[in-house]
Amino acid sequence: MTKTQEKNLNVSTLMNELKYQNKEMQTVMQKLQKISLQSKILALNSGIEAARAGEAGRGFSVVAKEINKFAAASMDASKESEEIINSIQQKANEIIAVRTVDIAFDTIDKIDRNLFERNCDVQAWATFDAVKNAVLDPTAETKQAAQALLKNIYEIYEVYFELLVVDLNGSILVTAKNQSEVGKSMADREWFKETVANNDVYVTDMYYSEVVQGYTMGYSCPIRDQFGNVIGVLSTRFNWDFIYDIIDNVKIDEHSNLYLINKEGIVIASKDRENILSKNLNNMKAVNQVISGADTRGYVIENNQICAYCLTEGYNAYKGKGWSVIVVESI
Repeated sequence: MTKTQEKNLNVSTLMNELKYQNKEMQTVMQKLQKISLQSKILALNSGIEAARAGEAGRGFSVVAKEINKFAAASMDASKESEEIINSIQQKANEIIAVRTVDIAFDTIDKIDRNLFERNCDVQAWATFDAVKNAVLDPTAETKQAAQALLKNIYEIYEVYFELLVVDLNGSILVTAKNQSEVGKSMADREWFKETVANNDVYVTDMYYSEVVQGYTMGYSCPIRDQFGNVIGVLSTRFNWDFIYDIIDNVKIDEHSNLYLINKEGIVIASKDRENILSKNLNNMKAVNQVISGADTRGYVIENNQICAYCLTEGYNAYKGKGWSVIVVESI
């Protein structure tokens, strides 16, 4: 465990301890108020019995009055203590909320950095001679060389389902893994058309691919000749499971939730891995706050929960896809 991980773990542990001690303080205050109320009832009953006893109960009456004074003083002290404790609890909740926002920011930042690397990968590989040669002169020999290169990349990097070389007509020339895809037309695919039209990297949103049988993102980059003309497209399919390496390492309470949502508010990753691409969180104030553009980072308190949010800032050349991380912490 690194020092940073140890620090994050310690802070998360302290947050949870603070949260539970807040609840314990509430329980203590309820007990004090109950004792004060019982003392007042006891004083009242004692006064009634002393009155019934007449002269013989005079001494007991004095005791009853003292009990009543004690009950009143206890109730006043209890109220003052409650105000102080409520103030402490409010500040504690604010500390937890700020820390929860930090967790949301740190998580989306790590995700952005990971995806920025994928952005760099596709741009670098599109410049390789073997890739260019397979497009410029698609012979069995050049395509075999390109396939060997893509296979090598696929085996080394491990974070990809597939790598494709596509010619300017949209036909798949080379793949790293699924050779049955060679020859299929991608001419009608948005990622192909956008990459060629804009002469720039195009990144899809996260989606489920029947071809690779998994959740993925497509990164596509123009393949250019020596004059800068677009001659084809290199496209990759990122294995979404590697995003959970980041999410699983986030230190939050076991009863807390963490969601990665797209710009429409749809869950694309979560701590519990449930309802991916099917759950819409637009009913949450925090989600509405961030996807509406009202704010990019912060928190709201709703349903006795702290709901922190942070919108992607992107990282360097990777501008992000408008995603946000939502962290829900009970209080």
